[in-house]
Amino acid sequence: MNGLAILNLIAFFAILAYVLYLFTHILYSRYLYIKLGQEADFKKAFKERLNEILVQVFGHSKLFKDKKSGLMHFVMFYGFIILQFGAIDLIGKGLSGNPYWLKELVFGSAYGAFVFMQEITVLLIILAAGYAFYRRFIEKLPRLKRNFKASLVIIFLFTLMLTVLLSLTMEAVIMLKAGDLAGYTLAHPITSVLASGLTGLSDGAAKALFYLFWWAHNLVLFAFLIYVPQSKHFHLIMAPVNIFLKRMDPPGKLQPIDFEDETAEEFGVGRIENFTQKQLMDLYACVECGRCTNVCPAAGTGKMLSPMDMIVKLRDHLTEKGAAITSRTPWMPAFAFKGTTANQLALATASIQSGENEAAAAAEAKLTHVNYDKQMIGDVMTETELWACTTCRNCEEICPVGNEHVDKIVDMRRYLVLTQGEMPAEATRVFNNIERQSNPWGLNRKERINWRDERDDINVPTVKEVDEFEYLWFVGSMASFDNRNKKVAQAFAKILNTAGVKFAILGNEEKNSGDTPRRMGNEYLFQQLCLENIATFEKYNVKKIVTTCPHTYNILKNEYPDFGLEAEVIHHTELIYQLIKEGRLKLGKEINQRITYHDSCYLGRYNGIYDIPREILKAIPGVELVEMERNRDLGMCCGAGGGMMWLEEDQGKRVNLARTEQALAVKPDTISSACPYCLTMMSDGTKMLEVEDSIATKDIAEIVAEALETEQSVVH
Repeated sequence: MNGLAILNLIAFFAILAYVLYLFTHILYSRYLYIKLGQEADFKKAFKERLNEILVQVFGHSKLFKDKKSGLMHFVMFYGFIILQFGAIDLIGKGLSGNPYWLKELVFGSAYGAFVFMQEITVLLIILAAGYAFYRRFIEKLPRLKRNFKASLVIIFLFTLMLTVLLSLTMEAVIMLKAGDLAGYTLAHPITSVLASGLTGLSDGAAKALFYLFWWAHNLVLFAFLIYVPQSKHFHLIMAPVNIFLKRMDPPGKLQPIDFEDETAEEFGVGRIENFTQKQLMDLYACVECGRCTNVCPAAGTGKMLSPMDMIVKLRDHLTEKGAAITSRTPWMPAFAFKGTTANQLALATASIQSGENEAAAAAEAKLTHVNYDKQMIGDVMTETELWACTTCRNCEEICPVGNEHVDKIVDMRRYLVLTQGEMPAEATRVFNNIERQSNPWGLNRKERINWRDERDDINVPTVKEVDEFEYLWFVGSMASFDNRNKKVAQAFAKILNTAGVKFAILGNEEKNSGDTPRRMGNEYLFQQLCLENIATFEKYNVKKIVTTCPHTYNILKNEYPDFGLEAEVIHHTELIYQLIKEGRLKLGKEINQRITYHDSCYLGRYNGIYDIPREILKAIPGVELVEMERNRDLGMCCGAGGGMMWLEEDQGKRVNLARTEQALAVKPDTISSACPYCLTMMSDGTKMLEVEDSIATKDIAEIVAEALETEQSVVH
C-alpha cells in the first residue's frame, strides 16, 4: 500500500470517528431530553408491537393513504436499505483499491446481479427525489413546507446518488480501458453507458476523478448522518422506535389523574417535562409531512390549531429547555451553532454547574432552567389553539410515525382547568350545569325520563319497573333532553320493543357519562360522575349496556374499566345489526332514498366500527348508499367532539357547515348518522345552507324504525 493510500485510509477513519462522535452526542442529548419526561407504562405485547412495525414501517400502511407519496417513500425507504450494501462496496473500493473486493469476499458469481440491482436502485431514488421536488416546489402541495431546510434532504439524496454514479462511472472508464469487459456492460447498464464517452481520459485522470467523487460521496454521507438527528429526518431513527413503543390501549384512551397523590403540586400538563417519555418521543418522531394538519377539521376551517405546528413547537421547546436543564448542547458541531438559543442555554447552565467565571454565570443565569421563564401554555401553545380541537383523532389516524396529538391537548386543557382555573365561559357554564343537574343545559334532572311519555306506542321500563333485563340502555343526556334526539330514542325504543329485547333504563337515576367534562379537561368532575354511575350499575347488577351515543359508548367501554366497570358495552348500531341477522327485525318496508352515511369519530376512529352502520342501511329495501369523498377512517369530524358542541366557533368557517357541504356534494336525499352530536351538527348544517326542507338528517335507528314491516307488533 503506497503513501497516498495510507493517507486516504487515515483521513477516512479520522473523519468517520469525528462524525460518529457528533452523531452519538446528538442522539444522547435527545435521549436525555426525553428522559426528563414522566415514566411511561409500556405494556409488553411484543407480538402486537412487532406486527405494528411490519404493517406501518415495512408495509407503509399509513403512507399509502396518499398513494403517490406512499410510492415515492416506498422507493426511497427500500432503496436506501438496498444501497447500504452498495455504500459498503464503494467505500471498500476506495480504501482497498480493489474493485472486486466484495465479489471475492462475499458474492462470487452473483456480484453482477448485485451491482445491477444497485444501479437500478440509484436510478429509482433519483426519480423519487425528483418527484419529491416536483410535489413540493412545482405542484406546491399545500401541506408541504417550501424552504431551504425542507429541500436540503432532497439535495442530499440527489447528491449522494449522483456521486455514486460518477464514482462508478470513473471505475467503469478504468475497466473499459483495461479491456476488462467480461459481463461489465450488462451488470452496469447506466455507468457503462456514461463511461463509453469518457474512454479518452487517462488512467491517472480517471483514478483521480474516482477519488474526487468518492470523497464527495463520503462527505455528503457523513454530513447527512450528522444532519438527520438534528432535523425532521430524525424520524428515520425515531419512527420505528415510536411505533414499536406505541400505547397498546384502545385508540385515544385518556389516562386517569390520581387525585389521591398528596405530592402532586399541579394537575394536567403545564410544563414540557410533565408529559410522559412516550409523549416526548412523539415530538422527535415527527416528519413534518403535514398530513395531520391537512385532515384536521380545525385547521381546515381556518382555526389557529395545526397539529403539525403543535408538535414542532413542543419539540423545539423541549430541545431548548432540555439543553438548559441538562447542559447538553443539542446542535453539533457546537462551534457552528454557538448563536442558537439552545446552545447558549446549555453553555450557561454548564458554566454555573462548574462554578467557573461566577460573575458571567450570574449574568447569564436568567437564561438557564433556574429562571427559564418560557411558559409552555402561553408562550409556546396558546389557549385558543387548545380549545379549537374536536378530539376527532383524524391527525393520529393518518400520522405515518404513530404520533398522538389529542392526549397532549387534553393534558394541557387539564392544566388550564384544574390548576389554573382558566377556561372559556361556555365551558364553565357546562361544568356547572353538569355538576348541578347532570346535563349540559342545566335542565331539571327530574325531567330526564320525560321523553318516554311523549309516545304511547313504546314501552320503556326503568330498572325499578322490571324484575329482570338483559340490557341496560344508557340513554344519555342528548337523547333525554334534546328535542331532536328524543325522536331517536323513541325510534330505538320501538326497535327494541319490536324485537322483544328485555331492557330497562335508569330513568332519573342516570347521570351524565362524563365524556364532555373529561375531554374538556375537567378530570375531577368526570371521575365523580364515573364512580357514581358505576355504583348505580353495580346496584342493579348490570352486565350489558347499550347506548345510542358513540361518546358514551367509547367512555363506558374503554375508560370506565379503569375505575372498576365490569360490563359489556355495545353501540345501538351493533345491537340493531345483531337483531337483523337473528331475524328478529324484519325490514320489509321500502325506503326509496339516496342515503349517505357520516362516520362518527368516536364510533369509527376510536372504536373501528365502520361496516356495521353501512350493512344496516344496505339491508333496508330501496336504499341507495352513496359515500362522501371523505369517509370511514378519513371521514371529517362534524365539529362537536371534545366539548366543541358547547363552545362557540369564532374563527373561520364552522366545521359542521364544511362537513354538510361535503355530504351535499353526493346529492343525497338523506344524511344519516349514528351519533346524537353528529345528527345535531348535520341538521344545523342543512338549516344554515337552507336545504333542510329537501335533505333529511336522520339517525340510523330512525331509518330502521321506518323500514319495519307494518305487521310487526310492538312487544310490551
